[in-house]
Amino acid sequence: MGQDLSFRGRRRVAVIVAVGVAVAVPVAGQNPAAGSQASSSSTASRTVDGRPDLGGVWFFGTLTPLQRPDRLGDRTHLTDEEIAAIEDRAANRPQFFGLFAHTPRYAFDRRTSLIVDPANGKVPARTPAGEARQAERDAARRAATDPEDLPPYERCIQGFNAGPPIIPGGYNQHVQLFQTRDHFVIHTEMVHDSRIVPLDGRPHPPSDVRQWNGSSRARWEGETLVVTSTNFRSEGTGTLMLDGNRARTGVGWSPDENLTLVERFTLVDRDTLSYEWTITDPTVWTTPWTVSVPMTRTDLPLYEYACHEGNHDMANILTAERSLEAEAAASSTGGNPR
Repeated sequence: MGQDLSFRGRRRVAVIVAVGVAVAVPVAGQNPAAGSQASSSSTASRTVDGRPDLGGVWFFGTLTPLQRPDRLGDRTHLTDEEIAAIEDRAANRPQFFGLFAHTPRYAFDRRTSLIVDPANGKVPARTPAGEARQAERDAARRAATDPEDLPPYERCIQGFNAGPPIIPGGYNQHVQLFQTRDHFVIHTEMVHDSRIVPLDGRPHPPSDVRQWNGSSRARWEGETLVVTSTNFRSEGTGTLMLDGNRARTGVGWSPDENLTLVERFTLVDRDTLSYEWTITDPTVWTTPWTVSVPMTRTDLPLYEYACHEGNHDMANILTAERSLEAEAAASSTGGNPR
């Protein structure tokens, strides 16, 4: 596998990076002390225009669940002893999350869920339209009549944890950030995609211009870089299961073109990045909701992700489904599927 950015990603990002910005030399990922919350951006490097330097490769795997476990009730934080036990159990399991050489740790602020709003740490209820939309998508996926019935990640269009928004889970949990005075680049190697986000105040395109990753625009709010994305396609984003760490029991999500996503990037210290995002999608969710994901700096490069399954197995998936349908039809009429 090729290291660092894929060729296509390098080509797209090269123009942005060439503008030149002081990027700190990354060091090996460090595990900040539990409970560290206050921003200490003074200990982190800054760009030539005085902004916090977000550049580098960041690992976003975490042992903190998306939703608060029911057994914890209203508890918002764990003790150090509870976290140590969770990390000890994880250390004795086969490592599949990091890829490569990273072991997820519990969030540095001890929260019982990545969801910080609503206060119960749970994904809010869907609207009736949202429930119907999800049921329709689930049924289409099971039927697999056409390639479009399969989710974007199975078709190698988008990564299942790369978003937007970025959601911990599975593997290949790394993102590489670049910034200049006028642009911010979010590169995820899960289907090697680079979101090039303008920082120059330009407006979003007209509402009839729709993109898989939406249209993103960034601005600084003090020490935090805020990225607002609209103009999503009705097919939704690349995230199929919201709780990637529990992919088979997670919460399905089928957003629509009314989605507005706000992502906030804030340096906690030189080696810790707080990535927070808020979903507002009134036709799918009954209320907006917010997730906060810890990211840790690493000195490892990105490795190329090649989505061969979606490229080669699409015909097999559809052919197998047609075969099952023929068998079912023959069984109902007492005939022979052949």
